[in-house]
Amino acid sequence: MRPCARAGCTGVVDDTGYCDAQGHRNVPQPTKAVEATGEHDFSVVPLPRLPATDPLSHIDPAPHPPEHGRPCARPGCTGIVGGGYLGQPPLFEGVCSVCRTPYSFRPKLLSGEMVDRYRVLGCLAHGGLGWVYLAWDTRLELHVALKGLIGDGDEHARRVAVRERQILTVLHHPNIVRILNFVTHPDPRSGAETDYIVMEYVDGQPLHRLAAAGDLPVEQVIAYGLGILSAFEYLHGFADTGSGRRGLLYCDMKPDNVLHTGDRVKLIDLGAARWIGDRTSPLVHTRDFQVPQEEIDEHWLTVRSDLHTVGRTLEALLPDDWQAEDAPGAESFLRLLRRATAPFEERFASAAEMAEQLRGVLREILSLRDGVPRPEPSTVFAPTAALLDAGLGAVPPLDHWTDVAGRTASLDPGRPSPAQCAVRLPTPRVDPGDPEAGYLANVSVDDPRRLVDTLAAPRRESAQAHLLMCRAHLELAEIDEAGRCLERAGELLGGRAPYDWRMAWHRGLLALAEDRVEAARERFDAVCTALPGEDAPRLALGFCAEHLGEPDRAARHYRAVWRRDRSQVSAAFGLARIHLAEGARGEAVRVLDQVPRVSRHFDAARIAAVRIHAGRLPGGAGVRLPTAADLGEAVNRLPDLYLDGGDRDGDARARLRAVLQEAALGWVLESGTGSFRRSPTRYGAPVLADPVGEAAQRALLEESLRRLAQQAQDAGRHDALIDLANTVRPRTRR
Repeated sequence: MRPCARAGCTGVVDDTGYCDAQGHRNVPQPTKAVEATGEHDFSVVPLPRLPATDPLSHIDPAPHPPEHGRPCARPGCTGIVGGGYLGQPPLFEGVCSVCRTPYSFRPKLLSGEMVDRYRVLGCLAHGGLGWVYLAWDTRLELHVALKGLIGDGDEHARRVAVRERQILTVLHHPNIVRILNFVTHPDPRSGAETDYIVMEYVDGQPLHRLAAAGDLPVEQVIAYGLGILSAFEYLHGFADTGSGRRGLLYCDMKPDNVLHTGDRVKLIDLGAARWIGDRTSPLVHTRDFQVPQEEIDEHWLTVRSDLHTVGRTLEALLPDDWQAEDAPGAESFLRLLRRATAPFEERFASAAEMAEQLRGVLREILSLRDGVPRPEPSTVFAPTAALLDAGLGAVPPLDHWTDVAGRTASLDPGRPSPAQCAVRLPTPRVDPGDPEAGYLANVSVDDPRRLVDTLAAPRRESAQAHLLMCRAHLELAEIDEAGRCLERAGELLGGRAPYDWRMAWHRGLLALAEDRVEAARERFDAVCTALPGEDAPRLALGFCAEHLGEPDRAARHYRAVWRRDRSQVSAAFGLARIHLAEGARGEAVRVLDQVPRVSRHFDAARIAAVRIHAGRLPGGAGVRLPTAADLGEAVNRLPDLYLDGGDRDGDARARLRAVLQEAALGWVLESGTGSFRRSPTRYGAPVLADPVGEAAQRALLEESLRRLAQQAQDAGRHDALIDLANTVRPRTRR
């Protein structure tokens, strides 16, 4: 924390560089690829538009073999052919050192050669399977790309190229290169007909070249990821009506195979694509990006292995120094990459799931950077009306005055207990894969006892039903029953239980209910890695850190949630408590004043702000008294509070008025310097004497306490309030 350096600003700048007072960045920032379009409209990520270039400028004037070689074309062979060795340059031709199969990387087409109606202009690049040539369509008069095979007699490559041709003819997605035609041309040496695919020419830059040219903004890297995942979602859901096959895997994702063209990305080189479940087609991939061989042996290539390659691709595009702890959103993005490249069972299960979390991470990064909220309803957690607050946002009850043993000199910041937090955190939505998902999604019983009775009805047993009953038993403080339901849910999930984030979430809730906060944090941390774009696990981690005495870590979690979504008012109250513990009264109020008027917790935030202005805060060996300005602000805010159903002089307002009168009397007795800045009383009894003095202030407080006695429901409380009124009444001279 540091004072804002902007002229005339009294705000405080936190570790993200954002001033809470005026909503501006403290220092000018580089132009970003993303700008928010409004408080309730989280922006799409527009990629910077690359300028058009002359296609001829991309021709390689001196085609050379791949620097690191290529896997041998012979099926089953593990050899690498063509790569340089001991400082020697890579070879165009030779034989595999393992199986002695010949290979050749020499281009088959020369500049000026006609392939059907296409005039070859030169080599653009070589991929995993063949050279790509720039050519001119003499009929349509436009540039195209021709892709052929790498080597003579390469049956493996031929089979892959044929498969690519068949796949490309029926694919249609804006982020996937389009095929235009298929032609054949005699091989210049053997005379055999060679297949060529005619593709649209894409004017752009491969991502690995853009990353090498300079650090890419992290939001641009995420935009690339979202574009890739959009194409993958299309491929993974693609169905061939003729054969009945469903789902294509890309298999060879890497920065080299994605072009930034115009203002979008485009996947090229689908030669490695295969149908899900295909274990017979030749396997083409890049080892540094694909899953380990052990996973391929056990599961073969899957949707999850495809997502692993996306994770590796994003890692390769990130600047080396971006992973610094102070980079906004770095923790969440690194969690996402960790899950994308985790072991098979822990990895994202679909491109849509990964994209949803990636969008959440993007919103966090941008909101931490510019302070503009970018909310989006969660698809995995249900909204909750509960607030992580134990009374700061409520008008004190009569016990505030009658419970002498429980009264403290300083303001209670209202941190809920772990058990209270366990039943106030959001509830996960039902797993759609559960056999009873349809039934459970329609169960709307608020009373926890009735919910347990409803779900205990003789239906098909369901893990999700037991998780719902676990939560209900926690609300009923039946910890043992909650534990038994959780254990049964795990039994029904079987081998999936250790990797199920809903299980981990409920284990965290159970640990909170048992006051095992460190154990709860471990569970919530696992959920946060599984769902790095969600608010709920960050909120839970913030509470655990706060409870364990780690305010900086707690504030980081709370801030990430609050900056992204102003409907998560629990995060605002958490931040306010952190500020109060530091004695930062103004910062606590500023956070609570950001709660939008449309929030169900708007009134609670306003009440809390009044109490903070008037409260005594912890400070070293004693307490920090409110200043005259603080008390004046509290009094001025009181008439605007919506209390007692709109009653302008109801019981709750009377209690809060008494709280402020107590604070004013304490200020007179212990400080007594300065003057109050207040507005005229609009309704109800006055809060401050005019002029302020001890005797007059005592008289006002005495009157309020006698009125509070009328609210008492029993003689004990009534008499205690009358005794307290007699204690504070003005002293008279005899």
